[in-house]
Amino acid sequence: MAAVYQVGDSAGWTSMGQVDYQEWAASKNLHVGDTLVFNYNSQFQNVKQVTQQGLQSCNATSPIATYTNGYDTVTLEKLGHFYFICGYPGHCQAGQQIDILVSSPTSSLSPSPSTDQTAEPSAASSLYFSYNLCWTLGVLLAFCLSGFAY
Repeated sequence: MAAVYQVGDSAGWTSMGQVDYQEWAASKNLHVGDTLVFNYNSQFQNVKQVTQQGLQSCNATSPIATYTNGYDTVTLEKLGHFYFICGYPGHCQAGQQIDILVSSPTSSLSPSPSTDQTAEPSAASSLYFSYNLCWTLGVLLAFCLSGFAY
């Protein structure tokens, strides 16, 4: 079963020094099929997937992938390390960088690869849709209730 993780938990992806992203990543047990959600203000942040060298040097000039919409999802599709930084000047140096390690599940009862590929994206999509629907309904309810206060 795939899991969805918001990078930085409630603080999200930020350069404000609120999150130690290396500590955050070390506390997670990430597997193939899991999804990372980068939640940030797209006017001041972005997400660049880079090589290990790009992470170490905070160099975002040749990224593997670039994300800029403020609520980006990245599905971890293979074992190994994934490296992400913010490409805005000074943000990576201030700690807005993360090394994600995707490891094998410890269970020997893992589903076949064909089952994983069809089931996991729909689980992540369903969670993403549910989260957005709940948030939208909450905002709509708050808006309606505030209108009745006057």
